[in-house]
Amino acid sequence: MFKQWWLQYKLKRLIKNSKLAALKAHYQYLLTHLHQPISDIKLLALDIEMTGLNHKKDQMVSIGVIPIINAEIQPQFAQYKLMKIEGSVGQSAVIHGILDKDLANALPLEEVLQWLFEQCKDKVLVAHHAQLDLQFLRQSLSSSGAHSFALLGIDTLIIEKEREQRKHPVLKTGSLRLNACRERYNLPIYNAHNALTDALACAELLLAQLNKMGGLDNITLVQLLTKR
Repeated sequence: MFKQWWLQYKLKRLIKNSKLAALKAHYQYLLTHLHQPISDIKLLALDIEMTGLNHKKDQMVSIGVIPIINAEIQPQFAQYKLMKIEGSVGQSAVIHGILDKDLANALPLEEVLQWLFEQCKDKVLVAHHAQLDLQFLRQSLSSSGAHSFALLGIDTLIIEKEREQRKHPVLKTGSLRLNACRERYNLPIYNAHNALTDALACAELLLAQLNKMGGLDNITLVQLLTKR
């Protein structure tokens, strides 16, 4: 009950204070769909690759998104963007495979952010370890001078953590990584650390999780939203 009240209060404040039209529309979509079943809600699975894990000093280099509409993944609408950075990708290239030369024609950060928030005007964000992705997005907008704001989304890692802790009070190291979670639902294992592939992997994991939790018709948005 408190979570429901808090989300409604927070979203109304964000709608009132937001200076970005796309974000205002995004918050309004969340507010009006809080009590709708997930099957009736448009979702946008995303993944971001970075030069490191510190949102205060590291940079985003790529982002992949794929919509989930009417409880079905829409691969024909998947999109992938590379982002310009300051300096070099350094050793992070070993993880995500993106080299400095690959970013020669990458888009400016501000342009990618504007594109992303246009994509999610009428959708709810979904990510695996959403805290990390949303922190980077929030830091990037704050650095660009945008009004302070919050981002909310569905986190497949948190869903899996809560499910697993009911069975195992102490979780094994690495048991909540994306591919480890997918294995428990007999989903195929993809090569990790490509933003678009990981966005697809996250989308598939969410649908598998919700089906095990009673189905997308029986779970509402307010039950799943987390704030970062």
